[in-house]
Amino acid sequence: MEKNMWKEKVITLRRNLHENPELSEQEFETSKLVQKTLEQAGIPFQTGFAKTGVLGIIEGGKPGGTIALRADMDALPITEKTEIDFQSKNAGVMHACGHDAHTAMLLGTALRLNAEKSSLPGRVLLVFQPAEENSPVGGSGPMLEDGVFDEFKPDVIFGQHVWPNLKIGQIGIRDKEMMGASDSFRMIIKGEGGHASMPHEGKDAIVIAAEFISAVQTIISRNTDPLEAAVITVGTISGGYRYNVIADEVKLEGTVRTYKKEIKELVKRRLVQLIEGFEIAYGISIEYVYTNGYEATVNTPEWATFVRSRVVNMLGKDAAPTVNASLGGEDFSRFLNEIPGAFFWLGCAREGVEVQRPLHDAEFYLNEDCLEIGVDLMMDVAVQALRKLEKGGCSDQ
Repeated sequence: MEKNMWKEKVITLRRNLHENPELSEQEFETSKLVQKTLEQAGIPFQTGFAKTGVLGIIEGGKPGGTIALRADMDALPITEKTEIDFQSKNAGVMHACGHDAHTAMLLGTALRLNAEKSSLPGRVLLVFQPAEENSPVGGSGPMLEDGVFDEFKPDVIFGQHVWPNLKIGQIGIRDKEMMGASDSFRMIIKGEGGHASMPHEGKDAIVIAAEFISAVQTIISRNTDPLEAAVITVGTISGGYRYNVIADEVKLEGTVRTYKKEIKELVKRRLVQLIEGFEIAYGISIEYVYTNGYEATVNTPEWATFVRSRVVNMLGKDAAPTVNASLGGEDFSRFLNEIPGAFFWLGCAREGVEVQRPLHDAEFYLNEDCLEIGVDLMMDVAVQALRKLEKGGCSDQ
């Protein structure tokens, strides 16, 4: 397939997927499109992983190692507010995190690799993963549990994610932490109600909640090393009945973001101690649930260095700027817990736009010029990784 042909194919696939987004664990039509595209190209595939997951298999013409390339497929429960011609047709559902682009780019990479498979020294696995947004369950863990790599175990795995903070032609890659651990907590502060004019006869759950929200920030500011990344955010608060009634109950929901496991455990422990302290201080009870989410996404240094070298070789030295890690969660971490590899960001900023809309925003819209670069990079990384494995590089890292 000539370059202009597969380029148009990828754009068409991406726009089709964008128009027809599906939520986590509901990617049935998306999965069918992936399967149809692989079938038409003569690429064998397996299904039955995490409900809608697909594993494509490209066998090279020469013996060698096995690499995996991953793309996530699910969308978000967001009502799209862009003005593009191929806006979401599914009310309240939007590809606001670029998973449509990820899936289309991996399909484009598959078509190109398949056309050159006779020269490949090894095997390429194409991992189309559902439910990345469905924390804490996710889709990578269930795919592993369903045996996605039972028959073919990768020596290395790669994943890329569009990134609006980077310009077209820039790739973000770090040797270690890329994304954070994403835990969550839910609390119900149980006070005692009463009349607003007689606060001494009740235990105002709203006042207690307000103080708790302020106090919880001291866990970060006064318990963790300032040089270690950690965030606690209370994202929702609800309670009360009306203006003249003391609230007997307030519900809070929040998230804890960290990189290092020891920092995560410290924050979790102090959060529980703070809850217990408030119970004693105010003579109330607080019900809480702390949920461990995705672990931090930490690259294998050797393979991150490899990807950076491919970026520089393909796009020039300025294409791999120094980037800070993100505390956003990503369940590619579960693949990296099992398999060496690297996760990297693909610049997709829109030119001439002063304020780039972030991921998970109703107005997020990526620059489609990134699609060609993403396919070229995944193609290059796949081929060169197989050649590196053929020479014995990084396979035991």
